[in-house]
Amino acid sequence: MVRAMIEADGENRGMKVVAESIDFYRASEVELDGDKAPRTNLFEFRSLPPGTYQVTATLLGADGHQLAYKHTQVNVVSSGVAR
Repeated sequence: MVRAMIEADGENRGMKVVAESIDFYRASEVELDGDKAPRTNLFEFRSLPPGTYQVTATLLGADGHQLAYKHTQVNVVSSGVAR
């Protein structure tokens, strides 16, 4: 799960989160309603294969331009529930 926290701002129109490894790519994007948008957004990437992922979160403005960007590396050891 990725938790993206933003400051309230009338320019905020979208948030995109990407999880990418050598063999796998997943992305999720949500629309934001400017300064009325929630300050915390949760993104859940289910069933990611084990590996090292580059995770990026990009805050987007009204015309799609980048307002903010954050990058981190995450190691997924396992995912899902064993049955």
